[in-house]
Amino acid sequence: MLAKHFVKIYSEREKKTVTSIADHVLKTLLNYDWPGNIRQLENVIARSVLLASGTVLDSVKLPGESKSTMATPQGHIKSMTENERDHILSALGQCNWRVYGQGGAAELLDLNPSTLNSRMKKLGIEKKYFRPEGD
Repeated sequence: MLAKHFVKIYSEREKKTVTSIADHVLKTLLNYDWPGNIRQLENVIARSVLLASGTVLDSVKLPGESKSTMATPQGHIKSMTENERDHILSALGQCNWRVYGQGGAAELLDLNPSTLNSRMKKLGIEKKYFRPEGD
């Protein structure tokens, strides 16, 4: 399955220990329509691996979901750091990973661009892994 392939790639690239995908996450991925095809799946897996804290990928945020915990097992409450990371990743995704300038994530989040860059660095969010198609 492509999802497992992407988990392996991004886990190695990000020096994470994610080695498998939880069954409920696999079901969620299989049931999603994927209008953006393989590129969209790859971005969802990459973001999820970045946010993962263990060896099992146990949560994903699919495009269009209002909550990042939609595919998270009940009872799991995300930390403030996880929520901040999700929030920044969501804003970056909406802005096609543009941080600065008009229409950038800093403007969307009402933050100074240098503050956003600092938070991205603190949270381990690197733009180089999320280039839009054609870059």
